[in-house]
Amino acid sequence: MTILEREVTGAVIHLRMNAPERLNALSDEMIAALHGALDEVAEDRSVRAVVLSGTGKAFCAGHDLKQMTAGRQNADGGAAYFKDLFDRCAAMMARIQSLPQPVIAKVHGVATAAGCQLVATCDLAVAAHGTRFGVNGVNIGLFCSTPMVALSRNIPRKLAFEMLTTGDFIEAERAATLGLINRAVPVDDLEDEAMALAEQLASKLGSAVRIGKEAFYNQIQMPVAEAYTYTGQVMVDNMAHPDTKEGIAAFIDKRPPDWSQ
Repeated sequence: MTILEREVTGAVIHLRMNAPERLNALSDEMIAALHGALDEVAEDRSVRAVVLSGTGKAFCAGHDLKQMTAGRQNADGGAAYFKDLFDRCAAMMARIQSLPQPVIAKVHGVATAAGCQLVATCDLAVAAHGTRFGVNGVNIGLFCSTPMVALSRNIPRKLAFEMLTTGDFIEAERAATLGLINRAVPVDDLEDEAMALAEQLASKLGSAVRIGKEAFYNQIQMPVAEAYTYTGQVMVDNMAHPDTKEGIAAFIDKRPPDWSQ
């Protein structure tokens, strides 16, 4: 069985975590498969958008606790393994945001702990009604410190802290209100909604989306004045692109653009 399924539909690639018996946990193997697939997608200019989902009953239940428990058998009690695990997971999460193409999480069932982190890390997210989100490691004595990084950059800090310290779940509708996901839809509409969003993104000029995504994550960490200086230069560079020149000319001429990519 392939732990990560891939399917291409036009300019959209679907990556499906496929370990349903483990609720698509972020095992060593899953992290490696996701990071490897993302690296490949980054080099494929025919791919304009990515849809990330999970098979079975859940999107992702976080780290593989059985695998982590086995790591405790090492002479150091697992310290080196745990450090390596969290570093590898963080690198995979960072790869999602450094990817030239936008990534849409298509979420169902549950997204807990590092699974919730995965949703928060994706550029966009659509979830089925009834989906539950949580960073509930505190319930077993393990505070979700690494998931906290992405979560606290998506939703208001007091609500993030409440989720982290109570271990309570929130439903998809609440997640949409808070900004953790873009929209909550009936489960029967989830596939169509995610695909419609992906196709809309894929229809845009690829170079503009690549430029914009990189700039988005760079500027959001800057002070306002620095961000304006940086993004002003980004727009200068964007304006110099031949396809941007064509897009503007087509708009003025009231005709479809003839883009090279």
